Amino acid sequence: MKLAISGKGGVGKTTVAGTLARILAARGMRVLAVDADPDANLASAVGVPPQAAESIVPIAEMSGLVRERTGAEPGAMAPVYKMNPRVDDIPESMAVEAHGVRLLRLGTVKKGGAGCICPESALLRALISHLLLAEKDVVILDMEAGLEHLGRGTARGVDAMLVVVEPGRRSLQTADAAGRLAAEIGIPRVAMVVNKVTAADAGFCNDLAQQYDVLGCLPFDEKVRLADLKEQAPFDAAPAYAAAVAGILDKLEAATAGG
Repeated sequence: MKLAISGKGGVGKTTVAGTLARILAARGMRVLAVDADPDANLASAVGVPPQAAESIVPIAEMSGLVRERTGAEPGAMAPVYKMNPRVDDIPESMAVEAHGVRLLRLGTVKKGGAGCICPESALLRALISHLLLAEKDVVILDMEAGLEHLGRGTARGVDAMLVVVEPGRRSLQTADAAGRLAAEIGIPRVAMVVNKVTAADAGFCNDLAQQYDVLGCLPFDEKVRLADLKEQAPFDAAPAYAAAVAGILDKLEAATAGG
C-alpha cells in the first residue's frame, strides 16, 4: 500500500500519518514513512526519540549526495545534470528506524530567482518515484498541501490520498484544492479524514459524508495534544485515538482489496 497524506497545517495531518505508520508496523508490515512536508514533524509522530530526530539530515540538504548522484552542484542552475539519478539505495542506507518504521526526511528545495534548483528537485523526484513504483514496503507520504514532489507518472503508484481536515467549512476549501490537484496528476482515490471531532460536530460529519468520500471522523483527544507537547507518538500515548485511526485503515484496506 502506498498512501499520500495531505492537509493544511494544524489539522493533525502528521499525527494521522505517523499513527498509520505505527499501526501498519504493529501489524507486521515493513513500513517506510516519508516526511515530505517542509514543517517536518513526522519523526515525533512516529516515536523517533528527540535526539535521534534532531540528527536527521533532509535529503535535499545532503549536498555531497546531490552532487554525486546528479553530477551538478547543489543550489546551481546546472545546464546539464542527471534527470534520473540512482536512488534505490537511499531508503535502506539513510532512513532512521524506530518501532519498526523507517523514516526518511526529504526536506525542501530552496528556489532561486528563476524558481528552479534543478539538481535537488531531480534527486527528490527520482526518490519519490522509486518509493512509489519500485519499493516493496508500505509507504506513507506525509505531504505538503501542494503535492510538490508528485508528478503524473509517479502518481500512478499511489493507492489513495487522504486529505485530513478539521470540522468547519473552511477546511473544505483545502480538501477541494487537494482533490483537484490529485485528480490532475492521476491519483486514483481521494478520501477525507475529519480530525478533532467533538460531539457537537456529528451533524457536520454526516453532511460531509453525503458530499465527499469520507473514510471516518477521528475524535478530539486531549491525550493527542499532550503527546505532541511531550514529543511522544499518539500510538503510544493515546490508545483510543490510535484505535480510531486503525478503524479508518481497515476501511481503506477493505476498499483497496475490493478493487
